Amino acid sequence: MVDVASSSHSKPRVPSVDAWRGLVMIIMALDHVRDYFHAYSYVNDPTDLQHTSIPIFLTRWITHFCAPVFMLLAGVSACLYGLKNGKKALSFFLFTRGLWLVIAEMFIVTLEWTFNPHYPALILQVIWAFGISMMVLSLLIHLPRPLILMIAP
Repeated sequence: MVDVASSSHSKPRVPSVDAWRGLVMIIMALDHVRDYFHAYSYVNDPTDLQHTSIPIFLTRWITHFCAPVFMLLAGVSACLYGLKNGKKALSFFLFTRGLWLVIAEMFIVTLEWTFNPHYPALILQVIWAFGISMMVLSLLIHLPRPLILMIAP
């Protein structure tokens, strides 16, 4: 049996990036299912200290770090992908992945939220923003680094 990760043609994945990404997904899953197990969290704001408990507050509070960490890890992964495959491949990958996220948010997530296949309204939330960001990044990677540093902050 050939170990693909140790072959001379491919570089192994970075376990720490995968571990952090997995942790973020677990924390977000905890936040997303909280309302099904704690009905008062659905009615009251989980961060309202007068109407919540410490565990419920902490499950909501910690999720404020998840999206930024997830996007940071997406950037690290994109950098590693670009080092391995080149700028042109990275640009194509980022654009197509971003486009997929936008389409998924518009049609799959909206359908899941509304249960209406006629799409009376499109719901655009975090996944859509990630997708647009990836599509913009697919263009920005072609700029010179000093210019990227100037516009980055």
